[in-house]
Amino acid sequence: MAIDSQPTTLNRSANGYLPIEDYAVIGDLHTVALVGKNGSVDWCCLPRFDSPSVFGALLDTQKGGRFRIAPIETPNMGHKQIYLPETNILITRFLTIDGVAEITDFMPIKRGKRSHRQHHIVRSVSVVRGSLSFDMVCQPAFNYARDAHTLTFADDREGVIFHSQSMCLALVSSVPLQANDEGGVEAHFVLHQGQSARFILESTNCDEIAPQDHSEAHYRAEFNETMAYWQSWLAQCQYQGRWREMVQRSALVLKLLTYAPTGAIVAAPTTSLPETLGGARNWDYRYTWLRDAAFSLYSLLTLGFTQEAEAFMGWLDTRCHELKNNEMMLQPMYTIDGKHDLSELTLDHLEGYKKSSPVRIGNGAYSQVQLDIYGELMDAIYIYNQYASISYDLWENLCRLLNWLKDNWQKPDEGIWEVRGGPKPFVHSRLMSWVAFDRGLRLARHRGLPAPVDTWTRTSAQIYQEIMSKGWNEKIGSFVQYYGSDAVDASSLLMVLTKFAGPTDPRILSTIQRIQRDLSSDSLVHRYHPKKAAPDGLGSTEGTFSPCSFWMAEALARAGRVQEARLMLEKMLSYANHVGLYAEEIGPTGEALGNFPQAFTHLSLITACYSVDQALNRTHPAQSRTFF
Repeated sequence: MAIDSQPTTLNRSANGYLPIEDYAVIGDLHTVALVGKNGSVDWCCLPRFDSPSVFGALLDTQKGGRFRIAPIETPNMGHKQIYLPETNILITRFLTIDGVAEITDFMPIKRGKRSHRQHHIVRSVSVVRGSLSFDMVCQPAFNYARDAHTLTFADDREGVIFHSQSMCLALVSSVPLQANDEGGVEAHFVLHQGQSARFILESTNCDEIAPQDHSEAHYRAEFNETMAYWQSWLAQCQYQGRWREMVQRSALVLKLLTYAPTGAIVAAPTTSLPETLGGARNWDYRYTWLRDAAFSLYSLLTLGFTQEAEAFMGWLDTRCHELKNNEMMLQPMYTIDGKHDLSELTLDHLEGYKKSSPVRIGNGAYSQVQLDIYGELMDAIYIYNQYASISYDLWENLCRLLNWLKDNWQKPDEGIWEVRGGPKPFVHSRLMSWVAFDRGLRLARHRGLPAPVDTWTRTSAQIYQEIMSKGWNEKIGSFVQYYGSDAVDASSLLMVLTKFAGPTDPRILSTIQRIQRDLSSDSLVHRYHPKKAAPDGLGSTEGTFSPCSFWMAEALARAGRVQEARLMLEKMLSYANHVGLYAEEIGPTGEALGNFPQAFTHLSLITACYSVDQALNRTHPAQSRTFF
């Protein structure tokens, strides 16, 4: 059937900011695109996660650029989004009195078949009931809206190339395109029941741009190949517990946040989404933190994704081999391909999400001293070694790291929360220093590896005793954030998860109770109280930190408070957005805050679900379910 062409006025209501939780994400293992419930791609960096944005309306609705397809807005129009089961193929639905439309969005997985710059966003819009008028606008803004571009149309007006100084985008459409006054293109069309229109956006070097086939047959082949990839990948997941759907969705998110060429996992694919609306807690998370390593490997291996764990381990191994004899300090974070320079700067021409400025790219915390990362690294390697042996070369580098830590663990640092108000003797940093030596000793014993066992044992004991004497505050009955303080910190929950202390140790139980009293609001847990804790250099408030909430649920389960843990976990799962995704934090009315989606939250969700499930199975063996 022919598609009717009908010029209309583009619906400018899209120029407002959507809530962070109103987005879903698609990707191709190099980068992602955030797609709103309104059918707008408002964030996409090309050709990789940490590249400059080409669509950045998420951070400036006027200048940032977008790629939107939607029916003309009508009163009471409903918006729904779902993922095709067991995939990262997104379906956005628009429901009106006159008809129902669906947009299917995905990015084909084409490893080994393209240059590193070649990526596609495939968008197909169809009407499943009635007839609807649509507007499409593709308005790129290259290099964080700093670079100009030109347009070249195909002769049939069903294709256009956007040329910038750094890259090109080519858009192929099954309906005619026309230029608008803002350097973009538009299409206005009507679809009747059973009809569809397709749009394929390609990014690559300008000399590699090739015409794309927008036929139904080509689209169907790409769709089927992408669906088969995701479903085949997820079939490896060995978790069959009570929260299977949420765990599988988290696994799919982690895979989306994995950079295929190196195996590194980005903390989040966005930058500068605020932890406080209107505040300055806006950071760039498009990098890989060593802190996430142990959680990543544990979660991936627990679920059965051994190839992903092996790839990430390869990335970690390379970071350790880069160390020189006179430079034994690791950075807290690196780029996804292992580069060291993450110099931070602000983009003052962008207003920020809902005018939350500054917009930052890069992350100045890369140069901080964060001593806890050595424990997280050693824990990750210890976990991996239970599945596959580490090399002797890596072990030699780890011994050098631990010998350096032996002489430096007592120094103040910026800690797990990367404070910018000056270093402190943080308890968590001491805890993870203990973990580093504990895991090193375990590796040496299990593998028969050569190590200064007596020295590491003495250091481990010294750290343990110091934490118990200086990190414990008898007056408040809790471990504290740093030596000499009265501030409680939710990172103390990791004492249970790292097996520093038993889950029913009186001090642990008392600390859990204090965190519930001082930092918790029902199932939601703050990292710390900004006015009582070490100064972070910002002073503003923030939402509750979702990983801490999952840590609490896991700690309660291990402490035998299984039903309490289960209820807390169920409540936390209710804060996921409509497609099961989490930002870094949750605001006072349940809104998502911070960068989105956040890997650390989804990693913590997986381990909490696994641990609470195990505790429930022990408590109710008749209801036990098989995991593997």
